[in-house]
Amino acid sequence: MNQAKSLTMLLRKPVATSLAMLTAAALTASGLPAVAQEHGGGPPIIRDAEIEQLLREYSQPILKAAGLAQQNIRVVIINDPSFNAFVADGHRIFINSGALMQAKTPNEVIGVLAHESGHIAGGHIARMHEELAKASTESAVAMLLGIGAMVAGARSGGQGADAGMAALTMPQGVIQNTMLAYIRTQEEQADRAGVKFLTATGQSPKGMYDTFKRLGDEMLYQAQHIDPYLQTHPMPAERVAALEELVKNSPYWDKKDPPELQFRHDMMRAKLYGYMDREGISLNRYPPSDQSLPARYARAIAASRFSDTRTAVAQIDALIASNPQYPYFYELKGQTLLEAGKPAEAIAPLRRAAQLSPNPALIQVMLGQALVESNDPSHLNEAVTVLESSLAREPESPAGYNQLAMAYGRKGDYAHADLASAQAALARGDMKAARMLASRAKDRFPLGSPGWVRADDISNKNPEGTAHSTVVVHPKDPPQ
Repeated sequence: MNQAKSLTMLLRKPVATSLAMLTAAALTASGLPAVAQEHGGGPPIIRDAEIEQLLREYSQPILKAAGLAQQNIRVVIINDPSFNAFVADGHRIFINSGALMQAKTPNEVIGVLAHESGHIAGGHIARMHEELAKASTESAVAMLLGIGAMVAGARSGGQGADAGMAALTMPQGVIQNTMLAYIRTQEEQADRAGVKFLTATGQSPKGMYDTFKRLGDEMLYQAQHIDPYLQTHPMPAERVAALEELVKNSPYWDKKDPPELQFRHDMMRAKLYGYMDREGISLNRYPPSDQSLPARYARAIAASRFSDTRTAVAQIDALIASNPQYPYFYELKGQTLLEAGKPAEAIAPLRRAAQLSPNPALIQVMLGQALVESNDPSHLNEAVTVLESSLAREPESPAGYNQLAMAYGRKGDYAHADLASAQAALARGDMKAARMLASRAKDRFPLGSPGWVRADDISNKNPEGTAHSTVVVHPKDPPQ
C-alpha cells in the first residue's frame, strides 16, 4: 500500500482522555458533539496540501486579529460528513470535512473559524477545565457523558436522549445549573469575538450568521423534545437573534469573497467530493455538461480512483493545459501514476508540484516515495534531500520517515536508516519499536555524533511522552 497520498486519512487514537475530548465536544459550533467516534479509536484525520494551504489563508488574518498569530495554531480536518467544528486546546481548530463540503462560500468557513478562534482567544478550554475541577470527578463525567448521549440521541432519533436526560437528572444540581449556563455564555462570547475579528479584517459576518441560522433551524427540528436549558448551546432562536443584532450593522455585510478565493474554495469542495463520493456519484454531482475547472477536477479525481490510468491521466493533462501554474493538478497526476505502479513517470509531475506549491511538505513525501520506488540509484540523494526538507516542516510524519529510512537503506547508510525507522515508530506511538531501532542506530553511529545523540534521546524517551498511533488508510477506500 502506498504511504504518501494527496488526500491521506490518518486514524488516530485519542491524544488525551475521553473526558478532555467530551469537554471539547461541548464547545462544538453546531451543538452536536460526535462523542462516539472517540470511543472507537478516534476520528480519521485528512491531510492534504491544497486544502490545508487554503485553510491557512482563511485562518491567518483571523488569528492575527485575535492576537493568536504567534501560537502556531493549526486547522485540522476530520473526515466526518456532518457540519461541525470545535477546539480542544489552544493550538488546534478541528473542522469536519462535511463543513468544508457543505459551505458554499469561503466566508461561511471563515465565519466558523472566527467563532472557534473566539473560544481560543477567550481561554474557554482552560476555563472549562477549571470549572470541571470544582466539581467531583463523578459529577463532571456524568454531566459530560449525559450531554453527549442526549444530543447524539436526539440527532439520531434514538433513545440516547432519554439516557442522557437520566444522567443529567441525577443529584447533580450544582454542576448542571452552572456548567451548562457557563457553556452557553462561552458560545455567546465566541460569537461576539468572531464578529469582532471578521470586522477587524474587513470581512463580512454574513457567512457566519447564515451558517449558524441554518444549523439553528436544523437543531430545532432535531432536538425539539429536549429541554432548552439542557442544551450545550443557547436556544438556537435566541442565539441567532443575538447574532443578527450583532452583525446587522456591519459595514462589510454585503462584501463578497474575491473571485479567486471563491474559485479555490470550489476546487477544494470538488476535491473532497471527488475523493469521498462513491463510484458514479461524482458524475451525477459534476456532470460532463459542466465544463468548469472544479467539475473537471472532481471528475479527474474520480477517474483516478475508478477508471484506467490512461483515461485519468488524459483528463489530468487537460487540466494542466488549462492552468499550467496550478500545482495540485501535477500532484494529482503524480499520485495517479505512483498508485498505478509507475513511480519513475510520477517523478516529473511531483517535482513540478513541489516547485509550484507554497507549502510542499506533503507533496515532497510523495515525491520522495516516487524517487525511492523508481529503483534508480541516481535518485537516492535527491530523495534524502527532499524528504529531510519535508520532515523539517512535518516532523511527526511516519510516512516521511519510512521513505527516508528506505532511501538511506538503499544507499547503504544503515545508521541513518535505523534512526529514521525509529523516528517513524515514535511518530506512530510505537515506543517499543522506536527504542529498539534507536538502540541499534546508536551502535552504528560514532559516539557523540548528532545521529547518536538523537538516537539516544529516543531510546531513553519516557513512554508517557508519546503522541498517538497512526494507521494509513487508502483514500480510495474511505471509512464507511
